[in-house]
Amino acid sequence: MKIFKLGLAIFPSIGYGQSTNISTPCSGVPNLAFPVNAAKGWRATKVAGGLAQPRGLTFDGAGNLLVVQNGLGISAHRMLANGCLEPSKMVIAQRDLNHGIVFSQDGKILYASSATSVFAWVYDAATMSVSGNSTIMITGMDTKGHVTRSLSIPPKYPNLLLVSHGSNGNIDYGSIDVKTGRACIKVFNMTAIPPNGYDYVTSGTQLGYGLRNEVGLAFDAASHLWGVENSADELHRTINGISTDIHNDNPADELNYIGDSSRENRDWYGYPTCFTVFSPSTIPGGNFTAGDQFVLEPNATFTDTTCKERSIAPQVALPAHSTPLDAKFNTDFSALYITLHGSWNRDPAVGFKVIQVPFGQVNGSFGPTRKSNATKAWDDVLWNERVDTCSKTSCFRPVGLAVDRLGRVYVSSDSSVEGEVVMLARE
Repeated sequence: MKIFKLGLAIFPSIGYGQSTNISTPCSGVPNLAFPVNAAKGWRATKVAGGLAQPRGLTFDGAGNLLVVQNGLGISAHRMLANGCLEPSKMVIAQRDLNHGIVFSQDGKILYASSATSVFAWVYDAATMSVSGNSTIMITGMDTKGHVTRSLSIPPKYPNLLLVSHGSNGNIDYGSIDVKTGRACIKVFNMTAIPPNGYDYVTSGTQLGYGLRNEVGLAFDAASHLWGVENSADELHRTINGISTDIHNDNPADELNYIGDSSRENRDWYGYPTCFTVFSPSTIPGGNFTAGDQFVLEPNATFTDTTCKERSIAPQVALPAHSTPLDAKFNTDFSALYITLHGSWNRDPAVGFKVIQVPFGQVNGSFGPTRKSNATKAWDDVLWNERVDTCSKTSCFRPVGLAVDRLGRVYVSSDSSVEGEVVMLARE
């Protein structure tokens, strides 16, 4: 295999299973902090650097890219014809904004989230600016544990705002009670907001629970919701009093089907009791395949079979600890892009890449074209050269995704070395 070098990166020549990344640099933008590879038919171009932990991404009505910079606020970046970005303009300076961002369907209202609240501003795409003070739309969310509050609006129901709320720790036993408002997704009607905003715990319509940390949200062509979930860490499986450490390859992170956001969904997706198998051979006391459900310590009243009967299993089992943080469909809904932020407690490391899950339509319903228990139900699109040695200080760490009208995919990285945005485009 031939190897081509470009800046800091090394790129294999075109071929099945190999990669190419002969990108045209954006003027004034330095090389990527760490080398990355892109799949055959794709090229990657760094379009922004020097950002403060860039997380959520979205486009306004004029095609400008907005970036949540964690601990700083929201910046806007006007796009050039080649997909490169002009220098950033701070739109909102608010340090508690940390991840979630979405526009109303008409582009006139900008929503963003902190750990505890969802805010709204009147926005003008022509000037990339907001007018007046923010309005608090939703309050009362927990400050502990997983504090990214992802936001999304279904294309078919523009009056609805979806807010994902993670668990308050690794194993949040209290979240088994749907009334806690944790490890769940809720829906709020933006046309009937109470004077002081909604209280997250006591208001809204349920859209699934038992979802440990459903950070990435995406709507398919039918406007049905899919979510990617970060599952638990440091798990042990106990059989007949003997505890086995299974954490290196289990449980799987997940791609879940949530469904029609206009209808209440009180389904339980398993957490904090049921988890998903990724590596069957490392889990004692059962004959598993990838995608199956299991409990940490089967007993007379709750077994692996109970999980299968009561919880909603994922559509795709993703690698344990790969940490999916965002999901967006391509323009024809034939693939779902997912960012894998990367592991912190697995040896060797895993994730640190962007993948795509092929999707198709059968009898009017959309879904992955490869089975949930497939060894690999996805394809790599962008990855670090030495994933096995990656950490938050040594690799590109994909977080947010945004897909423009031309199908170009923008990816943020919140590496502690440099916050960056990369554009992925078809060659």
